[in-house]
Amino acid sequence: MQLVAQQLVDPAFFSRLDNLELRARGIVEGFMHGLHRSPFVGFSVEFASHREYAQGDDLRHVNWKLYARTKRLYVKEFDAETNMNLHLLVDISGSMECANTGRSKLSYATTLAAALAHLALKQHDAVGITLFADEVVAHLDPRAKPHQLDEILAAIANTKARPKSDASRALHQAAELCRHRGMVVLISDFFDDLPAITRGLDQLRYRQHEVLAFQIWDPWERHLPLDGNICFSDMETREEITTHAEGVREKYLVAIDAWRAELGRACLNRGVDRVEMTTDDPLDKALLDYLVHRTKV
Repeated sequence: MQLVAQQLVDPAFFSRLDNLELRARGIVEGFMHGLHRSPFVGFSVEFASHREYAQGDDLRHVNWKLYARTKRLYVKEFDAETNMNLHLLVDISGSMECANTGRSKLSYATTLAAALAHLALKQHDAVGITLFADEVVAHLDPRAKPHQLDEILAAIANTKARPKSDASRALHQAAELCRHRGMVVLISDFFDDLPAITRGLDQLRYRQHEVLAFQIWDPWERHLPLDGNICFSDMETREEITTHAEGVREKYLVAIDAWRAELGRACLNRGVDRVEMTTDDPLDKALLDYLVHRTKV
């Protein structure tokens, strides 16, 4: 995704980028700490070429013998055989901006996507990202190149939520862009008509991708833990309804559970693993679910 010139010199933009990378790295490193063995095995790397050292390059890759002869720093570059193409599909529609507990679903989802990208690239997988709402808004093809994480973080930080959602159209477009067979990690609240969602899932499965769905909830949406008058606001249409929490809670939870069960069956029938998360859940749990799924695949 191209950045406009003003953003290239905007300190606030770089601050957002740095903060996102730090959060992603912290989640991954915290999760990996104490892990006895990685489920990512079997990759290999082969020497490809040299290039001049740049600030931030890993000193372990410096060719010190070449430095002794030339008095110039060069680093070795390698071609990596990737284990997998990881396609991250992130919902940026208006409903993802819900933030009743202080953190929006969109912030949670994009941090999860950044953490998954960081982890997969550490393990020499190729990673790409697609941001969607009523259509695909931004897309990067999967790559395992050194600066792929920077490009993914920039795409995330430079994209704002879109008011409307259209899962059928957006996921159809995303499926067309996910050309190389691999794993699709779909991160969304799935607040759309179920037929639209299933049509999108069918497109992804038709292309023989493994699909893992992270469904992100705001705790208030999931449990309605409120008393007294409450105003329901549609984040996409801006329609509002005011009612009494105690009077609607039971029927609300029944309706939510019925919808969850229906969505669960739709995913199960298509071989799609679905993991439910709320924005107060630790993100390392999401990583664990992802890795467990990966080892099964």
